[in-house]
Amino acid sequence: MNNNDKPRHLAVDPAILWPAVAVIIATSLPLAINPEAGKTLVNGLLGWFTGNFGWLYLLTGIGSFFFMMWLAFGPLGRIKLGDADDQPEFKKVPWIAMLFCAGIGISICNWAFVEPLYFLSGPPLHIEKGSREAAEWAAMYPMFHWGVVPWALYLMPALPIAYVLYVRKGSLMRMSEACRGVLGDLVDGPVGKLIDVIVIFSIVGGVGTSLGLSVPLVSALFQDMFGLGDSFLLQMAILALWTAMIAWSVYNGLNKGIQTLSNINAVLAFVLLIFVLVVGPTVFLLNLWSNSFGLFMDNFFRINFWTDPVDKGGFPEGWTVFYWAWWIAYAPMMGLFVARISRGRTIKELILNGVIWGSVGCWAFFAIWGGYAIDAQLNSGVDLGAVLSNEGIPATVVAVLNTMPGAALIVPIFTLLCFVFLATTVDSSAYMLAAICTKELNGYEEPARWNRILWTVMLALVGVGLLSVGGLKAVQISTILVALPMIPVLIIMASSLVRWAHQDFGPQLAPQIVAHRAPQNAPRAKATPATQTSTAETETASAG
Repeated sequence: MNNNDKPRHLAVDPAILWPAVAVIIATSLPLAINPEAGKTLVNGLLGWFTGNFGWLYLLTGIGSFFFMMWLAFGPLGRIKLGDADDQPEFKKVPWIAMLFCAGIGISICNWAFVEPLYFLSGPPLHIEKGSREAAEWAAMYPMFHWGVVPWALYLMPALPIAYVLYVRKGSLMRMSEACRGVLGDLVDGPVGKLIDVIVIFSIVGGVGTSLGLSVPLVSALFQDMFGLGDSFLLQMAILALWTAMIAWSVYNGLNKGIQTLSNINAVLAFVLLIFVLVVGPTVFLLNLWSNSFGLFMDNFFRINFWTDPVDKGGFPEGWTVFYWAWWIAYAPMMGLFVARISRGRTIKELILNGVIWGSVGCWAFFAIWGGYAIDAQLNSGVDLGAVLSNEGIPATVVAVLNTMPGAALIVPIFTLLCFVFLATTVDSSAYMLAAICTKELNGYEEPARWNRILWTVMLALVGVGLLSVGGLKAVQISTILVALPMIPVLIIMASSLVRWAHQDFGPQLAPQIVAHRAPQNAPRAKATPATQTSTAETETASAG
């Protein structure tokens, strides 16, 4: 069989695949070979990027939220992503589970227990650390960092890609194709290739951040369960085991692999959440969450625009800017993946389910697990803050778990949840990276298996590089750096979507004013309330 006889979904685009692989190797290997120089470099880059572009990340976040609301509740929200008779490929609950698990992954296992503890000792808005007020804000701020704005950022690329695949019947599952509405034929040349390489770099950077944070966590859990010592070799063994699970998932594709892991993941997470809610301080957790929601609503605009320009305490740069960059870096993967699994749903349905259920799912973790950690710190005499300060995030998570009843059983279940959670993120990412590098691929096909396995291995390589450097700052700068060039791409994609929608459905979307043209020499009559009402009714009736 010659190359022209191969099925289209087996043919990769070498102009995208090999430059992307070369860039990833060139950035990962130096970190692994010379970690000390890598630490110096990432520390300098982190301060420069957050100091100069923090405002841009914040405006991108809140702008995405308002754009999503405008789409959902405007006339474009009625557009169906598919033909009139297309039914959703996945039932609603598995669809939401895949959407949530791909977008959040193990990161929430890392942060749900410890982020509130960080905010207790370093609260926002210059609140006194360790105070009761700091505790309330420590419970609320994760709702902001993991709520409606991040999920709006996630959906920014999903809608244009889904529109290309299922409304315009495109044959390329790429971000560059979703920019065609603005860039036109430029996406067929070097500009389009550059966009796709940027997208690949962004996805790999975002997922690499998860790997860099998550492998040490699971390593600490293994040490606790089996009495092992901490070592780089143990981390590499865990990464290898993870890679094997992820490779199995992407090899089996969406229905047999990724959907199966997502369903297992959702059940495990639900069981652990209910367990902590029941055995923990239930009334305190519910009261704290209710209070947090009120604080969030009262301060929504303040915290979304807060840059701390005068005191320059570093909180917005170290936390909110980092998070917004993380969501932007993950947005291409989520956009491609959510578009692929959302055929047959309307724009409004996709936005509301993504933003609402994604946010509620995250809020549940922080309300229950984060509230439990706050209660343990304030009311149970467990100095988790000292553990976090002296031993780091993984040791703190283990310490929180060991305060629970039945810890000997909870720790292994939590470890399994971590494994499956990260696998559902990385397998989705490897699947989408393979799709980007495929020459032609519509919304009904899957990329070649060897291509999916290749990207699983590449993601593991990035994880090795970040683990070699170590530390939170290394993964922060990797995220912030790769997210910056994605911001203009997201804006171009959003503009393309709106332009296409008005080209394809213009008469049904745009309000039209219909007025009777008076004879040229006829005197103009003064409008009466009756004629004003009639005109308003005519305009409303003509508005699609």
